[in-house]
Amino acid sequence: MTPNSRKIIVADDHPLFRAALHKCLMQALGKVQIVEAGDLDELQTLLKHHDDADLLLLDLHMPGTQGFSALTLINNKYAHIPVIVISANEKPAVMRAAVESGAAGFLPKSAPVEIITDAINRVLNGEIWLPPAAQQPGADADNDQLEKVVGTFTPQQYRVSMMLVEGLQNKQIATAMLVTEATIKAHLTTIFRKLGVSSRTQAVLALKAIEITPQG
Repeated sequence: MTPNSRKIIVADDHPLFRAALHKCLMQALGKVQIVEAGDLDELQTLLKHHDDADLLLLDLHMPGTQGFSALTLINNKYAHIPVIVISANEKPAVMRAAVESGAAGFLPKSAPVEIITDAINRVLNGEIWLPPAAQQPGADADNDQLEKVVGTFTPQQYRVSMMLVEGLQNKQIATAMLVTEATIKAHLTTIFRKLGVSSRTQAVLALKAIEITPQG
């Protein structure tokens, strides 16, 4: 497929931001097919008909999603489509967690056109892209607790924690991650230990308190 026949999915609930991304994509790629979704249900429908897409730009806090739940869903069903997470949340720990959870990149919504263009081209070329701020040692020093806890989670533990916050039960989490319930129980045991809690309720409260569910 030539660059002029790229197909990009833009998933964001803000029409003005979708329009801005549309313009940026045209600038970065020239002739390109762009399909848009405003919520998770619409995105899932689009993916069924456009599973040959070259890239998905995914709003982190689009309606129907919580944290990285949509990213996890897409990774499970459409692992061949690279995903760039876009968000107003610019905490380096959240940016790195997105990549650890399967994203090919993370774009702050405040990024200038030049940065967005560079990120898109790099990801389309098979690279992982993060803003420079997320790559600096000691980044996010003002949020030590989040950095400490998130930094110790494996990508699988992070996905389990996100779905735990959503209120999913072990069987549902196991189905979403294509593993056994025993595996999920083992992940939860480790997550509880790292958080210093002994119940699901305490774990959810702790995860919310340290902003494990990024907004924006």
